[in-house]
Amino acid sequence: MNDQIKDIGMRLMFLREEAELSEKEMSEKLGVDEETYKAFESGDKDFSFSVIYNAADILGVDVLDLISGSAPTLSTCCMVEKGKGYSVKREHEYDYKHLAYTFRNKKAEPFLVTITPDGKAPVMHGHEGQEFNYVISGKMMLYIGDISYELSKGDSVYFDSSVPHAEVALGDKEAQFIAVVIK
Repeated sequence: MNDQIKDIGMRLMFLREEAELSEKEMSEKLGVDEETYKAFESGDKDFSFSVIYNAADILGVDVLDLISGSAPTLSTCCMVEKGKGYSVKREHEYDYKHLAYTFRNKKAEPFLVTITPDGKAPVMHGHEGQEFNYVISGKMMLYIGDISYELSKGDSVYFDSSVPHAEVALGDKEAQFIAVVIK
């Protein structure tokens, strides 16, 4: 695993201990088995965004606090230049850039997401709240529950993000979309 995943796992462990939750309690709250949860904390297993989002909610911290370890301080405005969002690179097909990483007490989490085609079956996850996705390039398939939507540049979708979902790039090119997760 990469160093960023290991660092997130370490922060997750410290925050869980600070909240006086056992690994078993935290795994139950996240809806994963205890061994999987332990692998998250040790940095041996990659996180889905849903796990990070739900863990931050359970632990009462901002998503970025868990991802980066730095506490944002702005509360009036946050401007992010092109290509400068806080990057969260996962081991597989998703690359997230947080677009409001210096804003404190957000009611929504905006991301620029790049999906690389990898031919693997989608792994579905859910998290509390609602989500809005707007495709800015490429083509992708959104799987949500038992249904799916093929989306192209300019298409958007708004959905209940507690329903397990996943996005997959179609064809041989990357797809990019804006994802806004609303708490």
